[in-house]
Amino acid sequence: MKKTILIGLFFFALSTNVQAQLVKFGVKAGVNYANQNGSNITVNSTNYDTEAITSYHAGLIAEVKLTDGFSIQPELLYSTQGATYKNAFEEFKNEVGYLSIPVLAKIHLNKTFSLDLGPQASFLLSERNNFDVNNAETFEFAAVGGLGINITKNFFLQGRYVLGLSEASKEAEVKNSALQVSAGFTF
Repeated sequence: MKKTILIGLFFFALSTNVQAQLVKFGVKAGVNYANQNGSNITVNSTNYDTEAITSYHAGLIAEVKLTDGFSIQPELLYSTQGATYKNAFEEFKNEVGYLSIPVLAKIHLNKTFSLDLGPQASFLLSERNNFDVNNAETFEFAAVGGLGINITKNFFLQGRYVLGLSEASKEAEVKNSALQVSAGFTF
């Protein structure tokens, strides 16, 4: 009976150790170089050009290792995006805050580099702008692609491009885009 319990505890401890190696949790933060792009951008019947803004993102990640060369990385991020709108007469900044949930397929090219690709769903949490219209859509869908670099076993850098696939505004035909650079730590 004691042998059976000891063998059971051994296999439980072994499976717990293996399970801990298959899933890593972490945090990350970084900068966004974000813009809103579209054709014939009009707000209240006025045409505008857009310029990118610098903003930020931060949140939690999990990496689920499926094979030696492939893992899935879901994330839960707060990300600010938007643009500066300009025409000959006025200029205003539109900044929107999203709860973004990218789910990335990580293709490990070697122990240092990975190619990260996948979809992202974003839910509007806040909108700040210099005009009196709350016009952002409450949901946005995007495609994400980038490169991950493992500096150490637990410290990483990531660069990615987020391309909005759905409209970001009720007032104008625009889509969000962002170039993101971030650093993170897994434990």
